[in-house]
Amino acid sequence: MSIHADIDRVILSEAEIAERIRELGEEIAREYAAVARPVLLIAVLRGAALFVADLARAIDDKVEIDFMAVSSYGSSTKSSGVVRIIKDLDEDIEGRDVLVIEDILDTGLTLKYLLRNLASRKPASLEVVTLLQKEGKQQVPIDCKYVGFSVPDEFVVGYGLDYAERYRNLPYIGVLKPAIYAD
Repeated sequence: MSIHADIDRVILSEAEIAERIRELGEEIAREYAAVARPVLLIAVLRGAALFVADLARAIDDKVEIDFMAVSSYGSSTKSSGVVRIIKDLDEDIEGRDVLVIEDILDTGLTLKYLLRNLASRKPASLEVVTLLQKEGKQQVPIDCKYVGFSVPDEFVVGYGLDYAERYRNLPYIGVLKPAIYAD
């Protein structure tokens, strides 16, 4: 059976995602044009892997990419609130202009922990780019400089976002049928 059958409805098409990423890339390139060193994009794995690949190609300037893996969900649909760093950076970020690339800003708890951790490493600047921001879900204030889309408080998958490691490969973002993840 096709994974597309598990989707209740598509909320962002492949074309809409591509267009918005192009716009974000142009905005980032403009804002960092005067920076001497390449901007360091830190993708939060696994969800942001597809997003960072497309975003890096949309930025017409020098960028470098590094990865961090953190966990707060497991195979659940809700954050546990306990954050673990599973893979740390390979690069030193002291004095660097850093953009944290996230797939989705939900409660903000994981991202707040991550930003506090990264800020302690003394980057020159530290900003956030998120593809999606869930409406009305933030429990802690996060200043997200670049937001791709605002989405309703529903369980979304596709374009890197998953449920139990599935559906990341969908080219669009859709709402998963509740029967698929009913607890």
